[in-house]
Amino acid sequence: MRIALVSEHASPLAVLGGEDAGGQNVHVAALATSLAGLGTEVDVYTRREDRSLSSSVRFAPGVTVHHLRAGPPEPVPKDALVPYLPALTRGLEEAWRRRRPDVVHAHFWMSGICALNAARCALPVLQTYHALGTVKRRHQGDADTSPPCRLAAERRIADEASHVIATSSDEVFELRRMGADGARISVLPCGVDLARFTPDGPAEEAPAGRLRIVCVSRFVERKGLDDVVRALAQLPDCELVIAGGPPAAALDADPVARQLRQVAAAVGVADRLQLRGSVARDDVPALLRSADVVCCTPWYEPFGIVPLEAMACGVPVVASAVGGLIDTVVHGVTGFHVPPRQPDAIAAAVGALAADPALRAELGAAGRQRAETRYGWVRIARGTLDTYRLSMLAAAGTAEAYA
Repeated sequence: MRIALVSEHASPLAVLGGEDAGGQNVHVAALATSLAGLGTEVDVYTRREDRSLSSSVRFAPGVTVHHLRAGPPEPVPKDALVPYLPALTRGLEEAWRRRRPDVVHAHFWMSGICALNAARCALPVLQTYHALGTVKRRHQGDADTSPPCRLAAERRIADEASHVIATSSDEVFELRRMGADGARISVLPCGVDLARFTPDGPAEEAPAGRLRIVCVSRFVERKGLDDVVRALAQLPDCELVIAGGPPAAALDADPVARQLRQVAAAVGVADRLQLRGSVARDDVPALLRSADVVCCTPWYEPFGIVPLEAMACGVPVVASAVGGLIDTVVHGVTGFHVPPRQPDAIAAAVGALAADPALRAELGAAGRQRAETRYGWVRIARGTLDTYRLSMLAAAGTAEAYA
């Protein structure tokens, strides 16, 4: 089977060289590699962001990344990419005339629009949104920078795509509220690299006498990092390490870093807060293994890969009861759920774990087991491949009916 993955702003190449890649970059890279490992040919199409890159790059055995010309060959914020979508669509059309895929899987709404327009109903197009504009608008209001066309585009994709692959049960509910046909929605979560993220392996050395809380996150307000900093004031025997954002040398100029430091000073925990800046992907497992607790407490979260990575490392997780975190973290089994934007609840959950080493070990072991049984990439890739095959059969049946 020949598979085309479309990921307009998130190239899998970002995970090479230890870059601080985002969740969609990691997801597309791992899915492509895992699908190729099952004997398929995978072509990933993304927008050229660097003029020095070759038009096609061999990413892994069976996986090739193709860079399409659409706008300037430099990084552009994804919310500013709409003017370049027609060029991206033309690039897909040309590529698929030369090398026709059997199935197309689009990632994010802009990729979906381009894929549908390029396929022109001649190919089955599946969609993974990664995030929905309705949810972003609900939580961010006037601060939402999404293009005005996003909500209508996402509804169009739900109507026209052969199938929608949601990453969580919460996303299914949101899609149904949008009017999507539940018969054409499946849930296939993001996965975790079980060989990289393990309980065994090198760990950072943490200071003696303090329990370590770790957050690994992008520096955006909705991630709720300031709530964890405020919770630290009620946890006198804990330190907090936050990894993410710009490189360490640029933290002083970063507004989120400055705000976190201001909060820490105001609540009297500045001496127990470490801001690491961006951390190379190869260094994340050792950081997670050094944690007694990993906190992931966003206001909302479409899926959330970090809790899975922590669970795979055998570390208990305190997570907001939102989005995909409701599915991945099992309250009282692999960690604790807390309401979003409530530092007191975070402090209570972390405090319970800090006071009970046996409970931390029990929840950590259960987290590893859950990651192994449900979230390994081979399992996710097999489920995805089965969904592709069903969509291809359905498309073939529709074409026959109209023949």
